Amino acid sequence: AQRGSDKRRVTVCTFLSNRAVFIKGLMHVSHCLSWYSFFCFQSHPEVIEAAKTAIDERGAGLSSVRFICGTQDIHLDLEEKISRFHSREAAILYASCFDANAGLFEAILTPEDAVLSDELNHASIIDGLRLCKAQKQRYTHLDMQDLENKLAAVRSTSRMRLIVTDGVFSMDGDVAPLVKIVELAKKYDALVFIDECHATGFLGATGRGTEQYLGIRDEVDIINSTLGKALGGAAGGYTTGPANLISLLRQKARPYLFSNSLPPAVVASASKVFDILMRDTSLTEQVARNTQLFRQRMTDAGFKIMGDNHPICPVWLGDARLASEFSDEMLQRGIYVIGFSFPVVPKGKARIRVQLSAVHTTEDVNRCVDAFIEIGKQKNVI
Repeated sequence: AQRGSDKRRVTVCTFLSNRAVFIKGLMHVSHCLSWYSFFCFQSHPEVIEAAKTAIDERGAGLSSVRFICGTQDIHLDLEEKISRFHSREAAILYASCFDANAGLFEAILTPEDAVLSDELNHASIIDGLRLCKAQKQRYTHLDMQDLENKLAAVRSTSRMRLIVTDGVFSMDGDVAPLVKIVELAKKYDALVFIDECHATGFLGATGRGTEQYLGIRDEVDIINSTLGKALGGAAGGYTTGPANLISLLRQKARPYLFSNSLPPAVVASASKVFDILMRDTSLTEQVARNTQLFRQRMTDAGFKIMGDNHPICPVWLGDARLASEFSDEMLQRGIYVIGFSFPVVPKGKARIRVQLSAVHTTEDVNRCVDAFIEIGKQKNVI
């Protein structure tokens, strides 16, 4: 690795509060802006109590896959809540969304089918697609003309066509042009799949994700997402969509068939998160306000903030060593943000990724921006 750009692991010993952490060797870090916990549900008292109750009543784990003796009523209840949240017919749980992506494509696509995937899709999508035998086409990132050209090329040679995209691309914070994707899918008789790991719960007016954010409804055929980010932060992933698809996955998806069931505490905590989100939108609204404040102040200061109006806010720096040194200086000021460089992002496109949450106060956001400005001037970034 380039000198000064090595990726270092920090040890987080505990969460001290909703937005502060204790990092081994650095003592107290008062502002954490690197986690995916957009609501900090992992420390919400109702969520913690639900997990404790599940352990007391149902044990620590089930020691089984779902189809043997790994399905409790709480698993079925959570799957029903997931499908209701997304306004879909059914849902299936996995140990992670990586597993959901690994299980889907191999189960539903044949050599007679074609799959068209955005070139910057998540690694789990890429790995999942490697497992299937469909014709594979990779289209240029967000380039709808390239997607249409490839759809036209495979229309006569494929039985079924599946367009695959992240709803939100986590490294750049940009949102898939889903309206146009759906339009092309209808034109070329294709299905649409989106990975909503970086959208579920907090994107859109009530957190229903990319569809809601872009003003469309029930146009996507298959949705995969995670319980490990906004929805509690523990573990788990899922697929939601048509009931016949979910039934097929229960018979054919290898990560579902050969992985232990999610433990009761994880299921119960995620289920409580859905209860909270479906009764109250105030946290989703607070994430949006914090995002707007950070992006506006940083842009006004002269920083380049990548992506759309999303709480993942990549601050463009370009140089890997600069990104690493910049994040180190932020950490010394009690603000935990991480520099990303190759191979996580392409060479020459290093950035610091800031992630806003609902529990960050206006004072927190302003303090973070002030530190960026101070260090940015010292390093001639602005």
